[in-house]
Amino acid sequence: MERRTPASELRDRMERFRLRMDTDNPSWEFAAIFGRVNQFYFTGTMQDGALLIPRTGEAVLWVRRSFERALDESLFPEIRPMKSFRDAACGMGACPAAVHVDTEVVPLALLDRFRKYFPFRETKALDAETAGVRARKSAYELAIMEQAGRIHRHVLEDCVPGMLREGMSEADLGAEVFSHMVRDGYHGIARFGRFGTEMVLGQLGFGENSLYPTSFDGPGGCLGAAPGAPVLGSHDGRLKAGDLVFVDCACGVQGYHTDKTVTYMFGRSLPDEAIEAHRRCVDIQDATAALLRPGITPSEIYETILDSLNPTFLENFMGFGDRRAQFLGHGIGLTVDEAPVIARGFDEPLEEGMVFALEPKKGIRGVGMVGIENTFVVTRGGGRCITGTNTGLVPVY
Repeated sequence: MERRTPASELRDRMERFRLRMDTDNPSWEFAAIFGRVNQFYFTGTMQDGALLIPRTGEAVLWVRRSFERALDESLFPEIRPMKSFRDAACGMGACPAAVHVDTEVVPLALLDRFRKYFPFRETKALDAETAGVRARKSAYELAIMEQAGRIHRHVLEDCVPGMLREGMSEADLGAEVFSHMVRDGYHGIARFGRFGTEMVLGQLGFGENSLYPTSFDGPGGCLGAAPGAPVLGSHDGRLKAGDLVFVDCACGVQGYHTDKTVTYMFGRSLPDEAIEAHRRCVDIQDATAALLRPGITPSEIYETILDSLNPTFLENFMGFGDRRAQFLGHGIGLTVDEAPVIARGFDEPLEEGMVFALEPKKGIRGVGMVGIENTFVVTRGGGRCITGTNTGLVPVY
């Protein structure tokens, strides 16, 4: 598999970023990108350094460590070594009064060290511009995501039913899912852009553990291994007949992710109420996917779907109790939680090639979180699923 992002991809991304900056910030003069994910997107490598982009002049990736690796991995046209930001300042010339940075990810301490040699007075954000550029995937990116989707589909639909056995812990299941995905090509990390979000794989749980409250902004729950590491799954809870098994995880290849949720009925069927709620969630996923066409806005999709639902169904929809996620799906790519989001307030029209994870889910007291999630590409004919068509509540008995 080719490890290096094609030079044509990198040129197109930088050109689109500059155009977006010109449109959104007509007076911009200088951008500094510190976040590793954004650096990878624009240069094809993730090193300790800074990508500096003057409005006029060539963008330069300044690398502290490892310069050798950056040269090996990247086809970016201008990569230079530095021992400190002093070297970058000498190489870039005069600094303007205002600098645009990726404020969502850069630590204040790092920004202060940068300002020592780049004495700008005003910090402005470029997060919306990088998110907007990253939202539309190229054919190159989609091919990688489709590979992740094939691994995802195979492991969750074909392999997990054979992993489930009475007495196993959630952590046991998480370890087996993770191991199998890695062997199939998973890159081994579920990467999020939201501050402080850490996940080994995703969220999984047996029974009502899938309703357990978390700090994560999503409909599902997860007890996790411990309060200091609320990830993967509990070592204590054991799978028993009659349990709902909830597996919501990411899968990634070469930095790009897909997102998928499959549920399983272990040992015996679930109550009719849970089965009916699950089927309704699958219908909602399909109806939402059909609207993923260029020109429509995410907020329109959200309002259309929500308005079609019976008010009684909305109780515990997209969460449980007062913990309700205010979206139906989210953009996905180099991070699991990308823009735009299928929610109110996202009013820019969809473009062909955008990718969304749709996840209508509903909490059922005494049972757990039912529902579904799959990853879809925006096309003129509606959303094209790249993670499989299994409708979930897979019987394992």
